[in-house]
Formats: sequence, structure tokens, C-alpha cells
Amino acid sequence: MNIKALATDLDGTLIPLDADPQQQQALRKIEAVLAEHNLSLLFVTGRHFASVQQAMQQHQLPQPDWVICDVGTTILQRRTAEPVGLFQIADEYADHLQKLVGDCPADVLIQNFAATPALRLQESEKQGAYKVSFYTAAESLKSVTADVQQTLQTMAAPWSIISSVDPFNGDGLIDLLPTGVSKAYAVNWWADRQQLQPEQIVFAGDSGNDTAALTAGYRAIVVGNAATNVAETVAKVHQASGWKDRFFHSRHYATSGVLDGLLHYCEVWPQSDQL
Repeated sequence: MNIKALATDLDGTLIPLDADPQQQQALRKIEAVLAEHNLSLLFVTGRHFASVQQAMQQHQLPQPDWVICDVGTTILQRRTAEPVGLFQIADEYADHLQKLVGDCPADVLIQNFAATPALRLQESEKQGAYKVSFYTAAESLKSVTADVQQTLQTMAAPWSIISSVDPFNGDGLIDLLPTGVSKAYAVNWWADRQQLQPEQIVFAGDSGNDTAALTAGYRAIVVGNAATNVAETVAKVHQASGWKDRFFHSRHYATSGVLDGLLHYCEVWPQSDQL
């Protein structure tokens, strides 16, 4: 059994920090490792697809085979070769999410929360058929999240909340997603369709919204710039689960940390396969 795919978050993970030349060099080395080992590349991000494309161009990221974006509510497959790939939405996944939300689609949520003073609907390009996103004041994020959760329960809506603070501008963010859907949920769905086992997938991340995927049984890479509590949480879950060689905490930041972990797993795989 060999590693078949690298799934990675973008911001704070694959994207080089501050245009650091060393991390730019690490990005090119990651491309070489992917090619050498014939690994699929997945971007797994909270960004919307247009923002992913912008990041790919701005940071000269390698062309992914798949993009999982909108916090796990959209999956796209690259259909054409480099340098400008054409991506197509995975309709089967969209159909799957439609069954989850049933007769409570996104526009019903928008109508119910439109008049809520504490919420401001995000830009249209940040919305999706299965993702409704709002801004709120960061200082009241906890209380607003609780209020939204209460409303969802009253509606019996098959939707859940992911709340966070935008690291770039400090805005409070509230995303409503079909219940149970996350980055990890989408990767699991993809892996099942590809007939891959968790051990065959390497997942790299840095933040709290990566935790579910980092503890889903994949071979995890936590980069050096990740918050201490993220690394500690992931390490504890892996230890409690009895997984062998599925957690790598790099001391290197972002892109360099991804390369560090990827080399670790590629080099030790023959030995770890015997554990």
C-alpha cells in the first residue's frame, strides 16, 4: 500500500509566507515529489473557487487534480492539462448535499436571517448552494453563534455552524453548512469514490478548521506555524486511536513544513507499512 495523495490547506499551509524565497523553493520541491511519487494533489480550503484560482496565480501554486473549497461544500476536478486547467464541479457530490438539506435550501436560511441585526450577508461570490456565509462583530461572535444555533434548532434546519475570526481583517465569520459537512467530510467522500484508505492520504493543515481532517485517520502534517492547541489536539487523538506514523509535527513553517512532512512520509513508508 503506497501513499496516493496529498491533500492540503492553503492559507498558512501550502501558500508561502511573506514571499519567503526558501518557501518558494520548497513549493517547487513539493511539485517534484508529487511527480516522482505520482501523487494526486488536492487543495482543501475555506476559500471560494475564484479566490483559489487567484491564489494559484499569485503564488504560482502547482495545478491541483482536485479542489475542495467553500469549507467542504464544493468539489471540483481538473479536466485539462497545465498550465491553465479547466475545473468541473463534481455533480455527484452536489447531489449528495442536496439530499442532506432536503426541503431547507440555502435561500430559506438567507430569508430567515436577513433581518438579524448582528449578521451581514457576505459577498455573493462567497455564497454557495450549500454554504451561507455572514459577517458579524468578532467581539460578539460567541453569543451570535449561540443565537444562530438556537434559530436553526427552532427551524429544525439540517444545517450546522462553523464560526471563526478572519486572520486577515479580524471580521467575525459565520458559515452555515449542511449538518456534518466539513473539510474532512468532503475528503472522506472523495477518498471513498477513489477507493483509497485513510493511510494512503497525507493531509497538511495549520488551523482549527483543519482539525477534523487532521484527526480523520489520514497521515497528518501539522506545520510549524500552527497554533499549539491544534498540534496538541491532533497528537492526543492520534495517540488515543493507536495510529502508527500518522502524525508529523514539523518545526518548519507553512510550505517548508508541508515539504518536510511529505518527505517524511514518502521516506518512511516502507518501514511504517510493517508496523
